[in-house]
Amino acid sequence: MSESFEFVEPDVVVPGAVGEPGRRTFFLQARQGAVTASFKVEKQQVAALCEYLGGILADLPPIGGPDLAPPVPALEPDSLTWVVGRLAVAYEEADDRIVVVAEEFLEIADDDLEALDLDDPATLLAAGYDPSTARFSLTRAQVAAFIAVGEDLVRSGRPPCRLCGQPIDPEGHACPRLN
Repeated sequence: MSESFEFVEPDVVVPGAVGEPGRRTFFLQARQGAVTASFKVEKQQVAALCEYLGGILADLPPIGGPDLAPPVPALEPDSLTWVVGRLAVAYEEADDRIVVVAEEFLEIADDDLEALDLDDPATLLAAGYDPSTARFSLTRAQVAAFIAVGEDLVRSGRPPCRLCGQPIDPEGHACPRLN
């Protein structure tokens, strides 16, 4: 069983990536005091989370002045704590915080796949599947900084083919539109 985390007042929550474009490993990293944890995610999860968080910020009053948090890059992780499967986002109006919850990806045995309702936590727990979670409570300024870093990471990948839109690898690209 993996470890769960709760970052109530994190110093930094930021997406990051290591490796060359096309072979990068993406992660979410949180730092609060002496605790640092990094969780493996997919590039598409970073892009979707940035887009969704941007929509939430657009519906809230703008932030500015001393409330702005400068974008801080992630540190290269020593290891990745676990792989993120699901992400959930909520706005806590009382605290004016945006909460992101990452749930560990579960490898479910083939025998259990048909018998389990994967959307029902009770049946998963009863079968011995208990995903770890990481809960990040972010200020709007931290969310704005997260989005800035995440969007830069996603854009800095392999350039898209102008014909098919698929990424072009450093060694070339076999475009399906040219066949």
